[in-house]
Amino acid sequence: MKQASRDRGTVIWFTGLSGSGKTTIAHIVEEKLLDAGVPVEILDGDVVRENLSKGLGFSEEDRNTNIRRIAFVAHLLQRNGTFVITAAISPYRAIRDEARSMIKDFVEVFADAPLEVCEERDVKGLYAKARAGEIKGFTGIDDPYEAPENAEVVLKTGEHSPEESAQQVIDKLIEMKFIEA
Repeated sequence: MKQASRDRGTVIWFTGLSGSGKTTIAHIVEEKLLDAGVPVEILDGDVVRENLSKGLGFSEEDRNTNIRRIAFVAHLLQRNGTFVITAAISPYRAIRDEARSMIKDFVEVFADAPLEVCEERDVKGLYAKARAGEIKGFTGIDDPYEAPENAEVVLKTGEHSPEESAQQVIDKLIEMKFIEA
């Protein structure tokens, strides 16, 4: 597998609830691309929030600002030939659509796991804190998650292993001619 011959990269935008498997799968996709010699960077939502969006809260406006910042950085990297993998909840459809409109070669990947599965996987205990009222505005509990309507890839992460899910992403990138088999 190698990057298709063109002058720009691709943005692979993972979205889904906390605990849906976004970051785990994103890192497996990253490894596969790096092994193939494809230049790639991951913009993890938690890391970006800590370094680029420090001070933002979790209001809809602040969440949208965070996503705009991720999209802006992804666009800069992508137009210079780098594949960019984002792994951020990005709960609102409108802001994901805004990101899509500013980025050429955008592949939306929906890590679709039932809320119960995400809660079972929650190593940080965030869902329990949200259900206990200790965290307000938690996506999937008392703040909405708007599932994508037309994602290029829908991963049933409660049914498939992270490796199987990552291969679905790679297969889609090949199908869309962003990389060659």
